[in-house]
Amino acid sequence: MSLFVRETFFYKRFVLLTLMIGLQNIITLGVNLSDNLMLGGYSESSLSGVALANQIQFLLQMLVMGAGEGMVIMASRYWGAKDIGSIKKVISIGMRLAVLLSVVMLAIVFFFPQGCLSLFTNDQSVISEGMAYLKIICFSYVFFAITNILLSSLRSVETVKIGLMVSLSTLIINVCLNYVLIYGHFGFPALGVSGSAIATLIARIIETVVVCMYIKRIDTKILLKLKDFFSIDPVLFKQYIKIGSPILLSNALWAGAMAMQTAILGHMGGPAIAANSIATTIFQLISVVIFASASASAILIGKTIGEGQLDKVKAYSKTLQILYVIIGLGTGFILFVTKDYVINLYAISYDAKALALQFMTVLSITVIGTAYQMPSLTGIVRSGGDTKFVLYNDFIFMWLVVLPASALCAFVFNLSPVVTFMFLKCDQILKCFVAIVKVNRFKWIRVFDR
Repeated sequence: MSLFVRETFFYKRFVLLTLMIGLQNIITLGVNLSDNLMLGGYSESSLSGVALANQIQFLLQMLVMGAGEGMVIMASRYWGAKDIGSIKKVISIGMRLAVLLSVVMLAIVFFFPQGCLSLFTNDQSVISEGMAYLKIICFSYVFFAITNILLSSLRSVETVKIGLMVSLSTLIINVCLNYVLIYGHFGFPALGVSGSAIATLIARIIETVVVCMYIKRIDTKILLKLKDFFSIDPVLFKQYIKIGSPILLSNALWAGAMAMQTAILGHMGGPAIAANSIATTIFQLISVVIFASASASAILIGKTIGEGQLDKVKAYSKTLQILYVIIGLGTGFILFVTKDYVINLYAISYDAKALALQFMTVLSITVIGTAYQMPSLTGIVRSGGDTKFVLYNDFIFMWLVVLPASALCAFVFNLSPVVTFMFLKCDQILKCFVAIVKVNRFKWIRVFDR
């Protein structure tokens, strides 16, 4: 079997989906980047406090994404089979779960903000700034969940441009309001981190309204109605739990592991927190195409299985792996050559800046592994139907290898933050060996009964 698919349609769909989803992701991350840049010029404690508060947002994001990914895997197959009725029922299940998760997270954060932040650091100035941000931003969680589930449902039927438009409007609104509310321009009071939180909350509300209006007035594929969210198909619900629960648990474990990583670095001092925040934000911005390629792959693989073309699935998966490596090499190069220019945008201490540069150098290497293994496992294997494998794989590498080794580096051997950071990211290379074997055995291809 040739390594490269010869169908022009395949490459056009992959590039278009990756481009649209990638642009949407990069604009979405631009919201966090604007917060980072503006708060970085305001004070280092504000930047660090919001960075820790965003770890809780990241946990919610991963949970909502887990609910959405299970929905996309099922809906994209029904899209291939042109079964619109089942797509609506799956969306209803995903929406209920995402909203429930967001309400629970809102309650925890609103009533116990200090306890949540104390898990990451004992620096009281950082905790104080983080609490001011959390008590406002937590009200955006439900809007965030609704918007992302609706956009995921549209993505499952290959409607991706609206996501780009929504993210762009959110970015513009958030940047403008940040400028006004953080520093107190145009007669407004200077609210600092509280102003940043208010700006993001307003932007989230507006993007939810925009998506709902699009679905009500413009969408012609799914034709969702409000009444579609008030009924659940027991058979589909059981199937969703079987497929989606491993994804949800995997994402929760991953988010928990990221929080643990932040906690490990957080207890190594304020400069380490700020450096990790900057390096991680820039890494996410540069590597959006990697995550977009995983989403595009899931849609293509899921739809092709739904159409019953299993031979094409094997050919597509081989070609996709080559494309992932090319993307990884390009992303690593861009991250390495731009790191010095980007870091000068931040008004932070010399120690934090030096650490951030070292962290970004490490990431420019490990991102090559991320670009291959992450879309191979989450984009191909998951969408093929084997949703449990990624759960087991992430648990073993992150919780039994990476976190114990990193904790030993930081707290027992007292190694530098850079060495600790290298251990925190080593799984991105190690997982590649597992991904190569798993993907090319093709035992992950599963056909669901309805």
